[in-house]
Amino acid sequence: MCWSWSDETNAEVGTRKSEHQGEPRPANDPFLLFRVPHSAFRDWFFGRMSITVVLHEPQDLVNIAHVVRALKNFGFKDLRLVSPREYDPYRVEGIAHQTQDVLARVARFDRLEDALVDCVHVVGFTARGRTAKRNLQRPRDAAAEILIQADAGPTALLYGREDKGLPNEALDLCHRVVTIPTNPAYPSLNLAHAVVLMLYELALARGDDARPFKAPRREGGPVTVDDLERLFADAEAALRGIEFFKTREVEGVMRTLREVMHRTPLDQREAKLLRAMAIEVVKYSERLARSRLHVDG
Repeated sequence: MCWSWSDETNAEVGTRKSEHQGEPRPANDPFLLFRVPHSAFRDWFFGRMSITVVLHEPQDLVNIAHVVRALKNFGFKDLRLVSPREYDPYRVEGIAHQTQDVLARVARFDRLEDALVDCVHVVGFTARGRTAKRNLQRPRDAAAEILIQADAGPTALLYGREDKGLPNEALDLCHRVVTIPTNPAYPSLNLAHAVVLMLYELALARGDDARPFKAPRREGGPVTVDDLERLFADAEAALRGIEFFKTREVEGVMRTLREVMHRTPLDQREAKLLRAMAIEVVKYSERLARSRLHVDG
């Protein structure tokens, strides 16, 4: 049974049912604290449900799984499903691996109004132009406002079913309507792709792109002039060993090689690796030369 975190009535009924079955629980029992939406304990444990993706009548379980994966990819946690055609957490986890934490928070609703009842800001997504006047936005502009609104309370990203999108009645519940700029001749995106694009924009808006890249396992120190000169000498010897200069000017080739190396620039580990490669070429050329002399003799 998938329980809706947002249904306070369910929390109360669950408590009464537990007591009726002769299993009274203290008020501070974690079981009950988890089941009460927006309780201080639950907010501390999971964090506030600030931004939630709402899928209205999704038809394909695979698309639901891809949305779950996208939520995990970009660090979001909450998904609400309104009358899904099918939903099996076990199968979803088989497609979107290691997403148990997101799946544990999935809430199901029979009515869209119930899924949005606690939201302070609702953003609908549509690829089709509508005759009715709407508060239209592009994803990047919407992202900045969504983050601001999410500080005030739950904010919903509302997506329609794969074959029809959102009906006008659903768009009437939205504060903003976002259209992703796609090819007008073929504007409709896959449901999960549309979710990914918006979550990516939200990640950028909150500064995720400022995170540093993972540092290399071993950092090489800066290369010195002496290191480079040894490299150039070994590289020239290697090129001579394979008779590269038979039809080329040594000075011009080596000057170009210097420019390439200076433009990179190299660190000590990289310079040592290139030197080792050049030295091996020289050694191989010498072995090959000795072998030919032996054969000719």
